[in-house]
Parts: sequence; structure tokens; C-alpha cells
Amino acid sequence: MSNLLIEGGRPLSGRVVVGGNKNAALPLLAACLLTSEECVLTNVPRIGDVTVMAELLADLGAEVDGIGTSTVRVRCHEIVRDEPDAALVGRLRGSVLLLGPMLARRGRARLAAPGGDFPARRTIAMHLRALEAMGARQVPGEGHHLETDGRLRGASMYLEEASVTGTETALLAAAAAEGVTEIRHAACEPHVMELCTFLAKMGARVEGAGSHTIRIEGAARLRGASHELSGDYIEAGSWAVVGAVTGGAIEVEGAGTTEMEVVASVLARMGVRTTMCDRVFRVEPSSPKGGGRITTGLWPGVPSDLISLITVLATQARGETLLHDWMYELRLFALEQLSGMGADLFLCDPHRIIVTGPRRLRGRTLDTRDLRSGMALAAAALCAEGQSRLGPVETVERGYADLLGNLKALGAQVERA
Repeated sequence: MSNLLIEGGRPLSGRVVVGGNKNAALPLLAACLLTSEECVLTNVPRIGDVTVMAELLADLGAEVDGIGTSTVRVRCHEIVRDEPDAALVGRLRGSVLLLGPMLARRGRARLAAPGGDFPARRTIAMHLRALEAMGARQVPGEGHHLETDGRLRGASMYLEEASVTGTETALLAAAAAEGVTEIRHAACEPHVMELCTFLAKMGARVEGAGSHTIRIEGAARLRGASHELSGDYIEAGSWAVVGAVTGGAIEVEGAGTTEMEVVASVLARMGVRTTMCDRVFRVEPSSPKGGGRITTGLWPGVPSDLISLITVLATQARGETLLHDWMYELRLFALEQLSGMGADLFLCDPHRIIVTGPRRLRGRTLDTRDLRSGMALAAAALCAEGQSRLGPVETVERGYADLLGNLKALGAQVERA
């Protein structure tokens, strides 16, 4: 594990080009296991989580070419195991997406407890209920063990919450199931729509993508397909906040206009000037102000993945901001480290924090406890006086490609230690 040594206190300026959507890449890679034919994904983000998922596919018997590049080719003649490597599963929440393809092609699946951020707080009960509705049954034992008596069957189901990965698990299984599956209270995030598009290219019939009711008719034999991933609006929004926090002028290229609306809306409320033209999102030097109450929401609401970065921006804004993340209890707890940097924070409860600014932050040692708060703490270090030591940096690199190179290109004084 390594750290970043960051000398803060200077505006960052320049251009960053973001890769494909991380949250689309993982389910699309899992979908490649549904066919024996070759699938080709382009504009794949070169990040740690994608590498782990590619290694999981290879562990199950797939031929995977292009790991670590933006073009990944997958061909899986046969899934040779029904239990992916537990050590890899323990590093990636998205490993739960393998259950549907394994059941579809082998009739059984065993999965250790998935890892990723907040593993103790995030169950896969909803995923299991969706698979059971399509004919899978749970087998007692350690981890998660499921079997079928044959081909999965289409089913009508209601998700108790509009879970993104829960919806994706149901879609992956339904694409290979016999008959029609209707998923109500489905998630409608852009990456869910992207999975629907890819499954349709593979031969499944999908209706309602982007709505809370999705109908999908499975295919007895799915074919190979190619797909170019859309730009990652969470990564783009992160770099936009880095520009706003440091008082710089940053251009972020690669994300779509519609997806960036949610970012532009929050930044505008906090007095940050932005423009969008030809897939380039520009942040101009501004005088941020408190945003009042900012609450995360399901798409197209404020993404939970950005709330940590917005919290850091609030430390540099004039006035108060109440930030409410109803989804994850531990994400805001990780930001208590900002108090030691001089931020004025009041943690109301595990989901709400009040920030009063602006406050001059001071460099210190920072612990990247999860992916998004790790990037937020990097932003805090970049605007703080003096040096900060941020680590382990590998936590942040799970979702941000070439982090060090992009920071240096923007003018940051940063080194890997």
C-alpha cells in the first residue's frame, strides 16, 4: 500500500478526460459470461475495480484480453467453476453480479461475502430474493450458495428499494431466463439503462429501461455483442468539485450532458459557475456559498457517490450547508477527519452533517476508508495549507484512473510515497 504526499493551497487548472462509467463496466463485464461468443467493450475505465472483475471472469474460465486497457475482449466457452475466488470476491462489491450468469450457465453458484465499501452495512438479501423468484433456491452453508433445477424462469417481482445492483442482478438472470420477467420499483440510473442496452444487443428483449418498471424477455441463446461505455459522470463530477474547491479553472471531458445536469445543479446552488458544451464540462473560479440543505436521492437526484466531495466544497463555502445522505451511514463518518484539518463540522447523526464555512484547512495525515470519501479527502488536501499524507491511495484508485498523472497535469504538487 502507498500514500500520496500532497502540498496544498494552489488552484488547479487544466483538462481531465474521464473514462467509461465504472458502475456500468462491472455489470457489463458480468453480462459477458451469459454467452459463449466474444463480447467487446470499449472506453473501459482503467481502474482497480475493473481489474478485479476481469480477474474474476478469468477465474471462472473466461478468456479476457486487454485487462488494464480501454478495450476489453471477453469470450467464455464454458464457466468452469461455480465458486469464484473468495479473495477477489472480498475486494469487490460488484462480485454479486456474477450470481445470475453462473446460475444461468451452470445451474449453481457459490459466493463468499462480497467486499467493497461498507460491506457490513450492505446485504445482498434483495439480490437473493430476485433470484429465488426466478427459480433459484438457497442451500445452507457458508457464504451464499444457490442452485436451480434447470433453466431460470421469468417472474414478476417488486424490489423493496430501487437498488442499482439489485436491479442489475435481476436483469442479468432474466436475460437468460425462460419467459418474461417484470421488475417493478427498478433502479433507473444511467448505468442500469446501459446494461439494458447491452443485454438487448445480446438478444434479450427489453422494455422500460430508464423507468421504474422494466420488462425483459430472456433468450435461449444469447449472442456476443460490442458496446462503447458512456463517460463516468461521477468521476467527472469529482474533478469538477476539485476545481471548485481549489479555486481553479478545470475542464472535464467525456461525460454526457444529461448526466452532468445533476452535478451542475448542485454546484450552481453553491455559487460555482459552470458551463457545458460538446461533452466538455467547465468549472470557473468562483466564490462558493452555502447550499442550504442538500439531500441525496435516487436518479435523477443528487448521487450519494458525490456527497463526500460536496461536503468538502461546503468547508470552503460562505455560510451553512446541511448534507443528508440517507443511503450510507459510514460515508459521512469518514469525513470527521476534516475536523482535524480545521473544518467546522457538526455530525447530527450517521446520515446528516452540518458544515459552516469558509474555513482554512491545514494539512495532516488522512485515512482513505472508502473510495468516494478518499477522493473527497484528496480534494481537501489539495486546498489545505501545508502537506497532507493520504493513504492508502489504492482505495481511491479503485475508481479513478491515473490519479497521480491527472493531479500533476492539473498543476498539483503531489508525489507517491
